[in-house]
Amino acid sequence: MIHQTAIIDPTAVIADDVIIGAYTTVGADVEIGAGCEIKSHVVINGPTKIGKNNRIFQFSSIGEEPQDKKFHGEPTRLEIGDNNLIRESVTINRGTVQGGGITRIGSNNWIMAYVHIAHDCLIGNDNIFANNASLAGHVIVDDFVILGGFTLVSQFNYLGSHSFSAMGSVISRNVPPYVLVSGHMAKPVGVNVEGLRRRQFNDTQIKNIRQAYKVIYRSGFRLEEAQQRVHDIKQDAGELSVLTAFLANQEGGIIR
Repeated sequence: MIHQTAIIDPTAVIADDVIIGAYTTVGADVEIGAGCEIKSHVVINGPTKIGKNNRIFQFSSIGEEPQDKKFHGEPTRLEIGDNNLIRESVTINRGTVQGGGITRIGSNNWIMAYVHIAHDCLIGNDNIFANNASLAGHVIVDDFVILGGFTLVSQFNYLGSHSFSAMGSVISRNVPPYVLVSGHMAKPVGVNVEGLRRRQFNDTQIKNIRQAYKVIYRSGFRLEEAQQRVHDIKQDAGELSVLTAFLANQEGGIIR
């Protein structure tokens, strides 16, 4: 299962059925779970823990030192969940002490070629990052988020669940759940209706989310007042709870 040209550090812990391709390097303090396939010419450095059934394609760099001048060799970590697809030339860096010491990728994520995920990013589950999407440090991404190709996200931003960025978007503020953004700099342009339908949100739920979007972006309310008015909308199945929780924890401001 491990190609004879691969270089594996003796301290690496690798499940028996892991496939490792030619010329791949697995460094010290790396753990790779069952069912993983690592293609050729991949570099994985630790401390890094990779869960089960992940596929990592050629020329990716996983768990390398953070690109941060404050980093001075501290033992920070990268953790990757299960069932992720990580395509060619993806770079995912470990965390920094100042950012909590960990970069974390959840499960069932689809990470396309040339994506960069910087230090201290916290990525949820079931996200799609299209080719060349790049996340600066300390970015938080919830679940079911789609980043179009060449999307850029500046540091310390938060992307809410089910949000969507169009190709080439440059995101410099927090994006609420369900919101579709586009442009350089990115602006809100509506609700991610197609994505919600694909995830079996019913018509009433989508109607309520659209109403909440109008309250936030088209009614002229300040954020505090908009938060209360969204809270007052009658929900079908709790679909606005993630949005009200997001609005209640805003310090850096949302995309406008």
